[in-house]
Amino acid sequence: MAAKRATKAPHPFDVDAFLASAGLSRRVSQLPKGALVFAQGASANTVFYIQDGTVKLSVLSAAGKEAVVALLGPGEFFGEGCLAGQTRRMGSATAINATTVLRIPKREMLRTLHEQHDLSDRFIAHVLARNIRIEEDLVDQLFNSSEKRLARTLLLLARYGKHDLVQQTLPKLSQETLAEMVGTTRSRVNYFMNKFRRLGFIEYNGGVKINSSLLSVVLHD
Repeated sequence: MAAKRATKAPHPFDVDAFLASAGLSRRVSQLPKGALVFAQGASANTVFYIQDGTVKLSVLSAAGKEAVVALLGPGEFFGEGCLAGQTRRMGSATAINATTVLRIPKREMLRTLHEQHDLSDRFIAHVLARNIRIEEDLVDQLFNSSEKRLARTLLLLARYGKHDLVQQTLPKLSQETLAEMVGTTRSRVNYFMNKFRRLGFIEYNGGVKINSSLLSVVLHD
């Protein structure tokens, strides 16, 4: 009787390794600080994946006023609206610091999502998390003070809850950018940042370090 051939358990699908692998139509872009990934109104035909760095998503009104929609970090997708029929970019994407992104053409992304179920699961989780974040941001704008909104924004930027470290350092951001995200003035941001520093919630040491104690501002009634 022939011996049964041992079967190897399949290795788990590595999303980052797959996306970073060399492909004919997949490209890696090294972006310097301030580089424009895409502009508002540009043709939408590519999905982006952040390997390293930070990307700002913003929208410019007809009057020339800019609103920051989100700041995204490593492991996050953006520009995925093209998969749902979006033909033009609703806003702009800009590198906040030195950033590495993978550019995945729409057709290839759609094919890969159909073929790689593990990647599909990861992508769906990303989209759902983004929707939840948008709802939370709306509630935050409607009901919370500018001080609470700033504290929550700082915690989100520090990716609070996603790491085991007590302190997290923010990407370098201007107070003008923070004001645009929070929906207040630069002077108010400056006032609250100084207050948070005096109370030991944040520290300045070559960057802004966020202490977990800042959460008390968000939770305080």
